[in-house]
Amino acid sequence: MTHGDEQDFFPGFASLDVEAGDVSFRGRIGGSGSPVLLLHGYPQTHVAWRLIAPTLARSHTVIVPDLPGYGDSRTRNDQPRWTKRRVASALVELMGRLGHERFAVVGHDRGARAGYRLALDHPQCVAAYASLTVIPTLDAFASIDKTFALNAWHWFFLAQPGDLPERMLAADPDAYLDTALAKMAGGLERIDLLALDAYRTAFRSPHVRHAMCEDYRAAACEDLEHDASDAAAGRKLACPVLVLWSESEQKARSILPLDTWSRWAANVTGKGLPGGHLLPEDAPGEVLTSLQDFLAGQV
Repeated sequence: MTHGDEQDFFPGFASLDVEAGDVSFRGRIGGSGSPVLLLHGYPQTHVAWRLIAPTLARSHTVIVPDLPGYGDSRTRNDQPRWTKRRVASALVELMGRLGHERFAVVGHDRGARAGYRLALDHPQCVAAYASLTVIPTLDAFASIDKTFALNAWHWFFLAQPGDLPERMLAADPDAYLDTALAKMAGGLERIDLLALDAYRTAFRSPHVRHAMCEDYRAAACEDLEHDASDAAAGRKLACPVLVLWSESEQKARSILPLDTWSRWAANVTGKGLPGGHLLPEDAPGEVLTSLQDFLAGQV
């Protein structure tokens, strides 16, 4: 993607180009004020925040990277695996290189999983944490039933060992990506064409597809073990937590995400929002209102 294209998504933002934690981080940075780190989810890039970041930048310094391995953020030294713990450490180093020792973290989907690991492992760095459409990995696996398995079948496909998923994804990357995004968005037509083109371009890279597979392999192994260890030790997020979820997704579940997160943090607020899984794109106005209110009181 050219910088000209990026300007259309993030007017007034500068390019993010920082080496930190074995990652060549790429993305966008803009605004002024207390720092906020925005972390996107699967199978997207930092472009997922295009409807959120420009408004937040009126009152905050907003850092919007591609996650390690996703988009244009290339990783090095891929052994040991890029667990959420390793991703979190790299993000802390990234923010330190930018001069931010303490900051807010807002994550959606996989970015939210990296975000809560960052808050658990580096509590001195995180002033506030917001989770969009996610509960901790330990709780997610514990709640799996037929509905979850059919809706989130990619959890188990991408986590398969070896290079089986990678070889299968290589057969028709666009078809897989479009199917995944259409399911999350409630129809591919709900994602604007420029953003869809950016996601397709990223997913066509074998390096990106491999990073996504490794992300899900880590979730089923190391990430799950790290969560279980924290739960057994009674560790909790020390910062205020905001939880936002999709009302339509919640219909299939009996336990509210707010209740789940309340076992992981003492200070938790949140609510369901209209729209599907891709809340930053599907309900940007509602997400912005909630984030602005939350961040104004915390950072």
